[in-house]
Amino acid sequence: MATVIGLLGSTLDQGKSPERWQNWRPTISVCRQPDLIVRRFELLHGPRESALAHLIRGDIETVSPETEVRLHAVDFGDPWDFEQVYDTLFGFAKAYRFDDAEDYLIHITTGTHVAQICLFLLTEARWLPGRLLQCSPERDRSAPGTIKIIDLDLSRYDRIASRFQEEQREGASFLKSGIETRNKAFNRLIARIEQVAIATRDPLLLMGPTGAGKSRLARKIFELKKLRHAVKGDFVDVNCATIRGDGAMSALFGHTKGSFTGALRDRPGLLRAADGGVLFLDEIGELGLDEQAMLLRALEEKTFLPLGSDRDASSDFQLIAGTNRDLLTEVHQGRFREDLLARINLWTFALPGLQVRPEDIEPNLEFELEQYAGRTGRRITFSREARAKFLSFALAPSSAWRGNFRDLNAAVARMATLAPGGRISDDVVAEEIERLRAGWRGPAQSSRGVLGKFFSAKQLAAIDLFDQAQLAEVLAVCTRSRSLSEAGRVLFSASRAKKTTSNDADRLRKYLARFDLDWPGIAAHGDSVAERTRKELA
Repeated sequence: MATVIGLLGSTLDQGKSPERWQNWRPTISVCRQPDLIVRRFELLHGPRESALAHLIRGDIETVSPETEVRLHAVDFGDPWDFEQVYDTLFGFAKAYRFDDAEDYLIHITTGTHVAQICLFLLTEARWLPGRLLQCSPERDRSAPGTIKIIDLDLSRYDRIASRFQEEQREGASFLKSGIETRNKAFNRLIARIEQVAIATRDPLLLMGPTGAGKSRLARKIFELKKLRHAVKGDFVDVNCATIRGDGAMSALFGHTKGSFTGALRDRPGLLRAADGGVLFLDEIGELGLDEQAMLLRALEEKTFLPLGSDRDASSDFQLIAGTNRDLLTEVHQGRFREDLLARINLWTFALPGLQVRPEDIEPNLEFELEQYAGRTGRRITFSREARAKFLSFALAPSSAWRGNFRDLNAAVARMATLAPGGRISDDVVAEEIERLRAGWRGPAQSSRGVLGKFFSAKQLAAIDLFDQAQLAEVLAVCTRSRSLSEAGRVLFSASRAKKTTSNDADRLRKYLARFDLDWPGIAAHGDSVAERTRKELA
């Protein structure tokens, strides 16, 4: 049994003479259906249609005695004014006491087209928690006619659900530039980003180490939104590390002529350039506190004050922020505003570095070769031996990939440029491997910088410099590794090759214990962005 909510048809439901039963009347038709039992009909009508409403109630009682008809007088004013009609129907929906156990059908055959649209919108938004009901006449106008019930839960329709799933797959592939990535956690992350990017204009925060692909992903998000008609404006990209002081204020928010020395003309600023589009602020943690305060106001109020101006400017943009810093730590150290972090932290996605996505190195290798061919017009391939050698090196736990995809991009570009006859040889790969290893052997950070995260100055003073140098390298490997065993394999790779069995994890555990360190402590307090990202994605 169902409860129907519908509007009286001031024209189609008409009829006072006995001949009215020879005509199809949609409201009566609903209650004449053999397969639909209407327990209650909530009939909405205009103040001038009271007599017709009572007539229809009597006719419904004739054809369907079990149906209770409740009349509701509603005054739209102008039934073709969208705002008035929606407001009136919305008021009815808010005041009506819906019962979760009831099956509600929203009749959209009667009423003006405006009213029908408003009923649809209120049902879609679940202010009217039911399914749509349509009815139509048959050739014999005295027959009950036919009805069709439409459920707006699109997941119930196989073809529509399949199409949505296909669009999601296409969107995720688009965000990955068509790369067939194999890392399951990364693929789940991209699928979620695709879902969120299309559905909202709230800020997105992309976290991850340098070279993890934040800039490329931000642009692809914009391009996807553009394809889906979710934005109208442009993509504006700025690296906050390249702007400082008044230059940052001017670049972002604009300035007026004469506002400072060298301000020879008005400048609109990047926020206004991004109006209606997407503003990507890479390395947002580099912004000064004044710029952060202005940005927060721009996000919340869509207005800001250009440098030297006494009049607000406005811009409605979506922010995508990128950072390789731990912004919560920056807040605690007073370098980033807590209120701004709260505003941009609604949708946060941590992009993993290349080292925690080893299964994606091979498909990205193919992608970089295709990109090189597109830039230069030269199609380059590997010899079988060279390819195997490079992948063996690239997938080894000892390969740091400190620059992440930038390292891989640069390596492919160098090998492709040096490839004799368009084919990368074993010798070219060997040269590139040595170049990468040499670069990674350079100190990523000082020994004292690494150790300072685990020891106080007083504790370090009690450790010999010789031991400090060794311990710093051990901790650097540990913070890059996903487990104690993996770190042990990297640190003791030479000795592993000389014996058939090994217990590298126990050996490393005993070494760390000499300095009152253990693996849980390193994992909890290490400064490896890749390690933190891996945990978030797991």
